[in-house]
Order: sequence, then structure tokens, then C-alpha cells
Amino acid sequence: MTRILAISAGLSQPSSTRLLADRLVTATRGELGEQAEVEVVELREHAHDITDNLLTGFPGARLDEVLQRLYAADGLILVTPTFSASYSGLFKSFLDVVEPESLRDTPVLLGATGGTERHSLVLEHALRPLLSYFRAHVVPTGVYAAASDWGGGTELGQRITRAARELVAAVRRRPERADTDPFANPVPFEELLRGGAAS
Repeated sequence: MTRILAISAGLSQPSSTRLLADRLVTATRGELGEQAEVEVVELREHAHDITDNLLTGFPGARLDEVLQRLYAADGLILVTPTFSASYSGLFKSFLDVVEPESLRDTPVLLGATGGTERHSLVLEHALRPLLSYFRAHVVPTGVYAAASDWGGGTELGQRITRAARELVAAVRRRPERADTDPFANPVPFEELLRGGAAS
């Protein structure tokens, strides 16, 4: 079963960021069909856990569950509101507790919301470089939704459909993941002893 995880970094309720995440999820689920598990995580519900992790270096049980779902996902939808021409602090704080190698080659669809069209380059100048640090596979079409995009007669629906198709295509092309668990194949104790004796 294909697993897609959407992360919404909206701070308010209701949130245009969550609305965009839901529309991206709906379009992606439509492209994948019924053999897919797609869920949305609201970061605002984990804000204190994220801060605790930053302070202690360890995730609590609730946040660890989110991180494990993130690491196991076949594809990601990441959506943030735009603050000061960049991603939100909550969004960045969450990514600060994500293991850097965990998103390597993971297909990612980026989305952002903002008050005006002037901030649409947040996708290219802030979000895409951030995800390149993780070596994630970001699909070509990012979706930015300004306040004016929520009315009729905009191209928002077309961009959402195109981005969802690109994400699903990337997920289907993704090679099997290598086992990255450092404890999966431990060195036998006898071999460790031989190595220690030789030194």
C-alpha cells in the first residue's frame, strides 16, 4: 500500500494552509486510487512537543509517532504559511528535528499560502533549497495559494492537479529503499573481539 503523509504548518483554525493541504491530499488520493493511505498531520497540535525536542534532543511519544510516519511515507506533501517571505517558524522547527538522511530521494510536493501573489516565490527561494538539504526529490510543480486564489476563476485547481500527478508519478518511479537501520546487521561479537585483539 502506498503511504502519503501531508504536513500542514498552519497556525490558525480554520487555516488556509490546512485547506490547501486538504485539496492537495484529495487530488493525490484521486490519482493513486483506493490502494493508498493518505493522512494529514497538523503541526500546531505538536508545537510544544517540537519545542521540547529542540531543547532536550529527544522526541516525546506523540512527536516520535509523527516522525516515524514521516520516515515510512512513500511521498510527502508539505504545506506552510508564508511569514516574512519565508516558511513559518513552526514548519522550520519541525524540520529541525527530522533526521537529515531520512528524506533522501523521498518524493515531496511543496505548497504554501500567503496573503498576496507577491510571496509566491517562497516556493523556489525558501522551500525548495531547504528540501534540497535533505536530498529529497521535490516535484517540479509547487502550489502557492494567495487569498485571491480561493475564489472562482483561478488556476489553483489546475496547479493542484498537475502537482498531484507529478507526486504520484515520482512515488511510482521511486526505487526500493535501502535498509538504513544501523542496528539491522550488527557486527558479530566474535568479529569485534578479533578486531580488538589485532590492534
